[in-house]
Amino acid sequence: MKLSAIISLLLISSIETSMAQSAYVKLGEQALLDGNFKAAVKQLEKACLVDSSNANALWMLGYSYYHSENYKKSIVAYTKVISIKPVDASAYYYRARSKSFLGRDVSLPVPEKEKHLLGAIQDLTKAIAVSADPNDMKLYQNRGIAYREYGLFKLEHAASGADKNRGVNSLRASIADLEKVMESNPSRSDISTLIDLSKEKLATATGKRN
Repeated sequence: MKLSAIISLLLISSIETSMAQSAYVKLGEQALLDGNFKAAVKQLEKACLVDSSNANALWMLGYSYYHSENYKKSIVAYTKVISIKPVDASAYYYRARSKSFLGRDVSLPVPEKEKHLLGAIQDLTKAIAVSADPNDMKLYQNRGIAYREYGLFKLEHAASGADKNRGVNSLRASIADLEKVMESNPSRSDISTLIDLSKEKLATATGKRN
């Protein structure tokens, strides 16, 4: 076969592949906008099979997995997004949220729970670092909650003084993040309640009360 004919076939194949992926992406996006996340997953999985490097399709797939409560697959999808777009703050945010949910899964072994709880803090810290808005209070609020969850986890499973210290330090970090959110909007009674909860847990852990 002549080289020109081979190139023509490759171009036709490439165009057909691109059109197929575009159709799956559009169907997936519409299902996502309609709130039909399971249908979105079906279409976006097909799109990502056609092209596993499409960051937008992967992002929507991760989001659809997240809202379908398939947190493990959401983490996988957002990890792929991050490998393509390492400064995508939203990908770190939703990967952190998925890890937080898995960290609460009572069926998981303790080491797995700790990996996810700590991973959520790390992802939210990265999201803050790369965010176009360094004062995005949603990130600090979620990290404050993640710090509290990890702190309580370490205190519950403390096998040494070092574990207890990590738990106490995490509760202090939780209070610092939540107070930052509160400073930005003093009317947030929900944040005030979260701060009080973290302070109460810290006082119980340290034996020091105001």
